[in-house]
Amino acid sequence: MSAQPYFRFEILHQSKKSRARVGKIYTPHGIIDTPNFVAVGTNGTLKALDNQLVTQMGLQLMFCNTYHLMLQPGAEQVAKLGGLHKFIKRDLPIITDSGGFQVFSLAGGKVTNELKSRGQKNYANGILKISEEGVLFRSYRDGAKILLTPESSIIAQKNLGADIIIPLDELPAHSITDLELIKSLERTHRWEERSLNTHLADPKQQAIYAVIHGGTNPELRLKSCQTLSNLPFDGFAIGGSLGQNHAQMFEMLSYLMPALPKDKPNHLLGIGDLKSIESMITLGVDTFDSAYPTKCARHGLLFTSTGYMRVLASNNRDNLNPIDPTCNCWTCQNYSRAYLHHLFKASELTAYTLATIHNLKFMIDLLHHYRQQIQHDQI
Repeated sequence: MSAQPYFRFEILHQSKKSRARVGKIYTPHGIIDTPNFVAVGTNGTLKALDNQLVTQMGLQLMFCNTYHLMLQPGAEQVAKLGGLHKFIKRDLPIITDSGGFQVFSLAGGKVTNELKSRGQKNYANGILKISEEGVLFRSYRDGAKILLTPESSIIAQKNLGADIIIPLDELPAHSITDLELIKSLERTHRWEERSLNTHLADPKQQAIYAVIHGGTNPELRLKSCQTLSNLPFDGFAIGGSLGQNHAQMFEMLSYLMPALPKDKPNHLLGIGDLKSIESMITLGVDTFDSAYPTKCARHGLLFTSTGYMRVLASNNRDNLNPIDPTCNCWTCQNYSRAYLHHLFKASELTAYTLATIHNLKFMIDLLHHYRQQIQHDQI
């Protein structure tokens, strides 16, 4: 358990049926019930929603991206304006990443493709150099060269002021050789220890999670867990390559989760599709972040208690029923499938807001339901 008085983790119930558990994470900005879904607000907001509405809906933990905020408006500017909570008007907990995921994604073209779709100028030949010092890359905004180091990543997150922060790690491709993976893992461990030391020099009532790496190699995953468990991190995130499909991810989690310290919270980075959630929870995942529900909403793919619903399907044109009759979100209380169908057909921006409200509330309610099931040893 964390020795910090401002951050602690409490286990309320361990399921008798699986590794699933119900707990509470205590932070300076409130309590996070676990297991829980963490929505991604890349630039300090969930796309199409404002933060006051998100708070009213009950999202307990929000994920913001250091990389994007570091480039615009700048981490120092956010600090000048009172820190991220004050700047974006959110009184509940926030978690930030190191910025490394976006930097390393440039090399794989993912961020480049996203930028092209937004019509921004493409500076993303991305990474210029990876060294022991850190990673040198070009800003996608103006092409400026930026060196991201373990120390500068933590300093940026100190300026942002999130409740939970993440050390810098290297994100290798799934296809690299075992030797390259070992070298990457060892460098990541050194970077994470440097990140931790920078954090401990000025904690600022923030908790820091280690990031477990090792790809789908069982020995390397367990080595990463053992190495980082010996350092005074407050919790553990599971990152790196999680496999090429769900089966590989679940296999990796099945041997990794039992090796994590049981008295500290864990977080699975970047996974949140409906197909994965129950299996992740039964394997012992406490929190997980994903842009999947909000991205689906903007593409008209809505979540219901009976499965996915495509709002643009022709059978919704005259349907006066809500998206889901069991849902009590603002959208379902006030609007029909036919109206949503019309808004998407007309490319009205309100469509994105109403659809996102529904998918986010669906996830919040779903995780509440899972916590109840765990309490009764049903999963």
